[in-house]
Amino acid sequence: MSVPPSSSHSQVRTIWRWMRSPYPYLDSLAKKHGDTFTIRLAGLRLVVFSNPEHIKEIFADGGDELEAGRFNRTIAPLLGDRSVLMVDGSDHRRKRKLLLPPFRGERMMVYGSTMLDITDDAIDSFPHGKPFSLHEPMQDITLRVILRTIFGFEGHREEAMVATTKRLLEIGTWPPLLIPFMQVDLGRFSHYGRFLREVEKSDALLYEEIRRRQRDGTRGPDILSLLLDARDEEGNAMDAKELRDELVTLLVAGHETTATALTWAMRWLLESPSMLRDLRAAALALGPDPSPEKIVKCELLDATAREALRLVPVIPIVGRVVSRDRTIGGWEVKKGDAAVASIYLAQRRPETYPNPERFDPRRFLDKKPAGHEFLPFGGGVRRCIGMAFALYEMKIVLARLLARTELVLEGKRPVGMTRRSITITPTDGLRVILKKRRLRPAHAPLHAEASA
Repeated sequence: MSVPPSSSHSQVRTIWRWMRSPYPYLDSLAKKHGDTFTIRLAGLRLVVFSNPEHIKEIFADGGDELEAGRFNRTIAPLLGDRSVLMVDGSDHRRKRKLLLPPFRGERMMVYGSTMLDITDDAIDSFPHGKPFSLHEPMQDITLRVILRTIFGFEGHREEAMVATTKRLLEIGTWPPLLIPFMQVDLGRFSHYGRFLREVEKSDALLYEEIRRRQRDGTRGPDILSLLLDARDEEGNAMDAKELRDELVTLLVAGHETTATALTWAMRWLLESPSMLRDLRAAALALGPDPSPEKIVKCELLDATAREALRLVPVIPIVGRVVSRDRTIGGWEVKKGDAAVASIYLAQRRPETYPNPERFDPRRFLDKKPAGHEFLPFGGGVRRCIGMAFALYEMKIVLARLLARTELVLEGKRPVGMTRRSITITPTDGLRVILKKRRLRPAHAPLHAEASA
């Protein structure tokens, strides 16, 4: 049994590099130490694994010895103590049973038309011939999709929540808020204090909606309606606080992350003319007004979404705090350490993905990687509940973008990476220029050109 090699960097330098450029930092550590190494981050010792067989061991644990809830505590101020991401063991298993049914793949079809409408609205708002950040309309799309399909918000309630959420994320995506000693409420004079005030405003809107639905029995096709009626094995429903925490979790996990994944997908496509041409042809071949069901069955669209998530995963790692001394992959991991699966390093291994730095969606047409080889949504009992929802939405949005727009990158300079809280986004939100826009299918044939 061996102890993994450890980075010699000071905690200050480690935090700086982790916050500023996590992927180049992981590359440098792997180059120096190999598949497994340790770093100390915010008082916690992280044992970082990138060998898929070792990651398989981490994902095989049922949550009784490797505790993801403890690892996720830094985001508890936003998600709440009763979020599915904050709990372990039997409590976690109970929550997954309550939350999973609304996210079964077949239910996604109910939301496809809404996703198309929201995407069309965003495309219609793109400025013609002027540079703009693509990440911003992708954020607007994914936020509105969640508010309508998961929360059931419409009209003035939707607009109020959009405004509140955007203010909250503007403050909450400041990376230092992930560091525990920065989470001190000094009122309006502190970043964290302002963040908590915005959380309170968001909570007020959510609790108002939850209590209104509980009071008058209003139900709809949205996921909140299903969660209000969900019962655990003992017949108990989720109370307002638990519902609030799960709704915020679904918002945070499914809004910024999916918007970022879409932006990265377009970044790679716009730098790959032949792939862009082939995927646009595939999107147009679906017809002038394809149904959501037809879109999501397009294999090349699915492969493109997965390849974008492989090449630059939205988050760098997933972790579990170890509740007792044990070995993983032959390495010693002590009680209180965090066993961490590096999504980024695992998905760039040439043994699994030949020419791993190349954007090549077709690799997913030829091979379906195992869950411990492709892990942008985590794995095991902690795999993201919204995985099917996110992939479904990515395919819908990408299909519409490719069929209705012709975008180019603003300049030739390399696109960098910027941390926004837990996510890694393209620098400047990916600056693009709209060269051509086609009318939305409901108004004209797909190939008719709209006036600028």
